[in-house]
Amino acid sequence: MGGHLHGEMAANLTTETFVESFGRDAQPRIANPERFISDAMRHAHERIMRLPHDRDMGGFPGTTCVAVLIQEGRMYWGHAGDSRVYLLRNGEVLVRTYDHSVVHQWVEAGLISAEEALSHPQRNQITNCIGGIEDTFYVEMGKPVALQPGDVVLLGSDGLWAPFSEGELIGAFSSNPVAEVLDGLVLLAMERGDGHSDNITGLAVRWGNGEAAHETAEPVSHVLDIS
Repeated sequence: MGGHLHGEMAANLTTETFVESFGRDAQPRIANPERFISDAMRHAHERIMRLPHDRDMGGFPGTTCVAVLIQEGRMYWGHAGDSRVYLLRNGEVLVRTYDHSVVHQWVEAGLISAEEALSHPQRNQITNCIGGIEDTFYVEMGKPVALQPGDVVLLGSDGLWAPFSEGELIGAFSSNPVAEVLDGLVLLAMERGDGHSDNITGLAVRWGNGEAAHETAEPVSHVLDIS
C-alpha cells in the first residue's frame, strides 16, 4: 500500500508467512484449506503489527491481500482490501471478490454507479488491510468452488483490474495462453494509467492439462522508472 510507510515490507512479510505456513502444514495436503488461509493472513497481520512504526509517517506498514489455495480440484480463497480474485468460466465471471473500500460501499448503497467508482478520486481508500491500523483488519473468506477444465483463475491488485471491464478480461483470456495474456494486460494497464497507475501485480492460471506450463518457476518482476 503506497499510502503507508514501507508497504513493500508488509507485502513481503505476508508472502513469506504464506510460504512458511504452506511448507509447514502441507503434509502433503492442507487439512483445512479455509482455516489455513485465514490463519496465515491473521499471522501475517500480527507479525506486521509487531514491527517498529512511526504514526507521523503513516503508522504501521499495510498491504492488501488475496490468497487462493487449489487442492483436490477445488478452489478456496480469502482476501482483505481491494486486490481481487476472478474465476472465469465459459465467457462469464463465475466468482469475483468484492472490494473492501469506501467507493464499493457507496456503490452497494446506490450512491454512485460502478462506472463512476472506477474513476472516483477516493477509489483507493480501503476499509480493510493486513497491517495498517490494528482494528480494521478482518479476513473475508469465499465459498469453495469445484474447478472445471478451462477455468481461469486471476488474482490481481487494483492497478491490474481497475483499467479493464469484466468483458475485456473475459475476452482477453478466452483463447490465448494465460502467461501471454497477463503480460499484455500489465502493459496495457500501464499505458491506460499514463504514468499514474497503482501497483500492477497479477497471477493467472488456466485449470486443466490443455495449456503448457510457464517457462519460469520464478516470478517475473519489472521495476519501472516513471518520471
